[in-house]
Amino acid sequence: MKIRVIKTSDRGFASTLRRILQRSGEGEGRVERRVREIIRTVRDDGDRALIRYTRLFDGVRLKGSGIEVKPREIDRALRLVSREDLQAMRLAAARIARFHRRQLEKSWDYRDPLGLVLGQRVTPLERVGVYVPAGKAAYPSTVLMNVIPAKVAGVQEVVMVSPVREESASVLAAARIAGVDRIFRVGGAQAIAALAFGTETIPKVDKIVGPGNIYVATAKRLVFGAVDIDSIAGPSEIVLLADSGAEAEHVALDMLSQAEHDEMAAAICITPSLPLARRVAAALERQLQEARRRAIIVKALEKYGAIIVTRGLREGVEIANAIAPEHVELMVREPRRWARLIRHAGAIFLGPYSPPPLGDYMAGPNHVLPTGGSARFFSPLGTYDFLKRTSLIEADKRGLRSLAPWIIRLARLEGLYDHARAVEARVKKGGPSWAEARA
Repeated sequence: MKIRVIKTSDRGFASTLRRILQRSGEGEGRVERRVREIIRTVRDDGDRALIRYTRLFDGVRLKGSGIEVKPREIDRALRLVSREDLQAMRLAAARIARFHRRQLEKSWDYRDPLGLVLGQRVTPLERVGVYVPAGKAAYPSTVLMNVIPAKVAGVQEVVMVSPVREESASVLAAARIAGVDRIFRVGGAQAIAALAFGTETIPKVDKIVGPGNIYVATAKRLVFGAVDIDSIAGPSEIVLLADSGAEAEHVALDMLSQAEHDEMAAAICITPSLPLARRVAAALERQLQEARRRAIIVKALEKYGAIIVTRGLREGVEIANAIAPEHVELMVREPRRWARLIRHAGAIFLGPYSPPPLGDYMAGPNHVLPTGGSARFFSPLGTYDFLKRTSLIEADKRGLRSLAPWIIRLARLEGLYDHARAVEARVKKGGPSWAEARA
C-alpha cells in the first residue's frame, strides 16, 4: 500500500482533498426506495413485518415472544463476560456518567420590570430508543455512550434495539450496566421504523439515537419528524496535526485506529515537516503488517487517506477548520495554544498521550461525534440531547395592559386581527396610553 503524500502547493492538492472529503455511498436512491418500503410495511404490519424482515435480512427465525430479550438472557450474558471486561465497562460507565452530569441544565425564571414572570422549564424526554449495530464487531461502548447520557438526563424509559446474537454477550452486559429498560433483538431499517411508529411489542419512542449502516441512517432521516433523532452519522474521520517533533509511529497508529472502522473512514495527517511525512508513510507500511483488519484499512487509506505537507502549522489549522472533522488530534508543541485556533471539530485531542481511543472508551466525554463536516454546526451527543425546554409566560392584568398596544399593532400589521382582539378583550376598559406603554 502506498498512501499519498501531497503538498498544499501541488497542482492537484485541492481536487485530491475534495475527493477524499466527498465520501458517499453508491446506490443511495435505491437504498432510499427500499427503506421507504420497509418503513411503510412495519408501520402497517407491526411485529409480523419485523419477523419477516429479520428472517429475510439476518437469517434468524423469530417468534413474537422472542422479539424482546428476556432478563434471564441478560443474566446469562453477564456470566459469559469475564470479570475483567465487566470491570472495564463499569469503570467506563462511571467516568461517562460523571462527565455528563456536568452538562445537566436547570429550569429558571425571572420577573421583568412590567411584572411578567418569564422562564424556561427543562424536562427529560419520556422514552428514548437506542440503536446498537451488530455487524462486523460487538460494540458495548456504543451502548454506554448512548444510554448513560439519557439516564443522567432523567429519561424515564430507554429501549434498545440490536440484532443481538450469541456473541453479543458484551453488548447485553453493557446494557445492564448502563441501565437499559428493555431490549429487542431486531436491527436494520425495520428496527428504526418500529421505534418511530411502535408495534405490538416495541413501544414508540420520542427520540432515536445510535449509529448504523446506510439503511439505518436512511431510515433515521426518513422518520425524522415522527420522532427526533440525534444526527445522520457518517464514516469515521480524523485530522491529525503534527509538527517535526511528533513520533511517526504514534501518528501512524492513530491513523490506522480510525481507518480500521470501515472502508470509507478517512485518516489525514497534516504536517509542515516533509521529513516527518515520509517517516509517517514508512511507519504506516510497517504497522500495517500487524493490523488484524488489514483489508479494511488498506481500502480506507488508499481511497480516503493522505499525508498533507503544508507551508506551516497555521495553514494546517485552516485546512482542519475547513474539513470540520469528527476528530482533530494535535501532536504539536504547545497543543493548548493551537487548540484555541481549532473552530470546528467534534473532539480535540491534545498532546502525544491523548490518542482518540482514550475518548472512544474511557475518558468520559461522548464518542458520538459529528462527522462529514457537520462539526461546523453539530455537537457531540450529550445529556442536553435528552432534555426538552418549555417556555413559561405569566402576566397579570397590569403587565398585559402595559404591552397591549404594541401587541395589537404588530398583530394588525400581520393581518391577524383576532390576535389583536384576544388582547383587546382583556384590556379595553381603561387601557394604557402609548406614552405609558413606552415608559
